[in-house]
Amino acid sequence: MLDLRSGMPYWLVKNGLPYQYPKLRESITTDVVILGGGISGALMSYYLTKAGVDHVVIDGRSIGMGSTAASTGLLQYEIDVPLSDLADKIGLAKAARAYLLSVEAISELKNIAGELHYEGFTSKPSLYYAARKGDHNFIKKELLIRQQQGIKADYVSGEELERDFGFSAAGAIYSYQAAQVDPYGFTHAMLQYSISRGVRVFDRTPVPHIDHRENSVVLTTEDKFTIHTGKLIYANGYEVSTMVSRKIVKLNSTYATISENPDAKKIYWKENALMWSSATPYLYIRTTNDGRLLIGGRDENFFNPEKRDALLEKKKKQLVRDFNRMLPHIPFIAEYSWAGTFGSTEDGLPYIGTLPEKPNGFFSLGFGGNGITFGQIGARMITDMILGKKNEDIELFSFDR
Repeated sequence: MLDLRSGMPYWLVKNGLPYQYPKLRESITTDVVILGGGISGALMSYYLTKAGVDHVVIDGRSIGMGSTAASTGLLQYEIDVPLSDLADKIGLAKAARAYLLSVEAISELKNIAGELHYEGFTSKPSLYYAARKGDHNFIKKELLIRQQQGIKADYVSGEELERDFGFSAAGAIYSYQAAQVDPYGFTHAMLQYSISRGVRVFDRTPVPHIDHRENSVVLTTEDKFTIHTGKLIYANGYEVSTMVSRKIVKLNSTYATISENPDAKKIYWKENALMWSSATPYLYIRTTNDGRLLIGGRDENFFNPEKRDALLEKKKKQLVRDFNRMLPHIPFIAEYSWAGTFGSTEDGLPYIGTLPEKPNGFFSLGFGGNGITFGQIGARMITDMILGKKNEDIELFSFDR
């Protein structure tokens, strides 16, 4: 298994180990297996549970302890590739559809949180600001193409940024459809929902061998137990890059630090909107429901966990300086910091669907900064595929796109 994170992610400190899940200690049979117990696997399980599909969730780690624990939980419809750039890559119709599906995903995630009475989900606006003066024309172009595709967003001038957000920039896009979530807590909430309806969830159960057959898949665990299933769903994120023959993702390291808790009711800027920059890599800032400030970014190419982890202290100091430079009137005292490994695709889109080399296998791989919204899209689409329903959007995210 890849070493996907280090440091002290805030969500682990906040939640601890809220539930215990058993290891698999016998051979079993099921209709569907979900490989991966992070937030993508939990979303997949939620949708299959709602559809009445018999399935099992299995993870080599403790539940949620991979990339999910390192996620900063910003939920935005914006894909890592701006809509105007994505339209140049794949055509305006497809690019717009990908963005609109992401808008829908945020609403669906809100509905799921409401159904589960999960309080760690909060709807928010978001602010996408010009990192440099030269990005101002790009911001105006990007706003126009979004508005033309029916996405509700407004322009924010430099004067308005200083007045309402407390920092200087040439301009920004203010979007109304965004949210923030505790990704680790949300993962457990969804899996507990599935378990309450008879789903079996196993963690600390690595699966080193998978045999895709003509009409079935057989998984063999590290302890030599077998799982016979009709279908296998890969929801194990970046680790799948070692399981397929083609190169589909570029791995990067990202860093985050979170402040002490000064005031749970404090409004630091307009509606405590999520904020992120047009720079590459981009800087992003959010608050938490208990009043902390979170800043992340300073990405690096991923070489190995040791190099990633050796940079953690340096990156923490840089992120604090970034925050102080942008918002010097707001005190930021770092308390917890962490690093995570994430992947990006050339067009910023996820991979959802099937591969000929993996018969009876399905993939829900939400790479990049939109892993959670892509996880929702993938879970819904793959549930349709398993139920034999046609989904016209699947080609947009296929391996052969």
